[in-house]
Amino acid sequence: MAEESWGRVAEDGTVFVRTKDGERAVGQWPDANPEEALAFYTRRFDALAFEVDLLEKRVQAGTVSPDDARAAVKKVTGAIDEAQAVGDLDGLRTRLDALAPLVAQQREKKKAERAAKVEEARDAKTKIATEAETIAAGTDWRHGVTRLRELLDEWKALPRLDKSSDDELWHRFSSARTTYTRHRKQHFSELSSKRDEAAVVKERLAAEAEGLSSNTDWGPTSGRFRDLMRQWKAAGPAPREVDDKLWARFRSAQDAFFGARDAIQAEENEEQVANQAAKETLLIEIEAILPVTNAKTARDQLRDLLDRWDAIGKIPRDSMRSIDGRLRAVEQAVKSAEDEVWNNSNPEARARAEATVKQLQSLITDLEKQAAKHEAQGNARKANEAREAIEARREWLTQAQNALTDFS
Repeated sequence: MAEESWGRVAEDGTVFVRTKDGERAVGQWPDANPEEALAFYTRRFDALAFEVDLLEKRVQAGTVSPDDARAAVKKVTGAIDEAQAVGDLDGLRTRLDALAPLVAQQREKKKAERAAKVEEARDAKTKIATEAETIAAGTDWRHGVTRLRELLDEWKALPRLDKSSDDELWHRFSSARTTYTRHRKQHFSELSSKRDEAAVVKERLAAEAEGLSSNTDWGPTSGRFRDLMRQWKAAGPAPREVDDKLWARFRSAQDAFFGARDAIQAEENEEQVANQAAKETLLIEIEAILPVTNAKTARDQLRDLLDRWDAIGKIPRDSMRSIDGRLRAVEQAVKSAEDEVWNNSNPEARARAEATVKQLQSLITDLEKQAAKHEAQGNARKANEAREAIEARREWLTQAQNALTDFS
């Protein structure tokens, strides 16, 4: 087998590898048998083959640049030429040589991509210059300066073009920024006088707020503070230092008023929470009325309990719905019991119930006669229809008699 492999071991222990150019000594292994020697140098070949496999995959996948790929191919080729290994070294060289056209193709592709990026940069810089000129022609003083700063960052991130094209586009962009800055400064210069007028207005608003800070007419004063806040915002900015001082006065007065109001409301809320607990306790007594067995007694009990309920006072708004719902349920039950007593003692209703019973009894008698007649005539179908109608009316009669019994 040693003679048929990619290498052999001579009697003196020298290990040879076979290549297209003939045999080449790659090392010596005097003390080992030929199989062990060849196995050792074959493992070295396997390592080279793994390196070639990995390089092929990286080049084919495009994960390595053409320049790096060419350098890697050269390095691995040199390693194969000097390799102390046994295996198909010529095959590895052939595989590496086959990568050269692919690397060249990738190099051309990269070159084309770089050219395309330059054109993209040209388009992007043209758009930046055009947008800057649009901003310079407008009056968006708040957002325009931010957008121009963003456009400058975008410009810096783009690659350079040829000198003449780059200089021309930069001149357009820079001129637009200069024009916008000049107009913006002029605008804010005109606003300076308006800031002085705003300071006068805000001085008056702060003074009025301070006068309202101790007012205890909570509702109207809260509304007035809201009006003052709207006027404050409408007045526009005063000079920064003056604006901050006036705002501190205004806010201090506002906080004093609303702090006092909130403290009073907190006391009221605490009282309402106690009222809620009292009403929840009273609800237990009220709900004990159910089920209603005597409508009059239930109404008298409920009337006394409702007097106590009204005397307790307000409860928190978010608890009103559930607590009032429980109370309404008891009131509705009492009212339903009273309505039932009235209905059961209503002579007109009794008369209607008696008339219904008599009418059904008469109808059943007539149907029985019809059934007997149809049976005598041998008409089974109509006889059955009559019998079914009789059964239905008898159920209705039972219900009507039960309703009549309620009036007894």
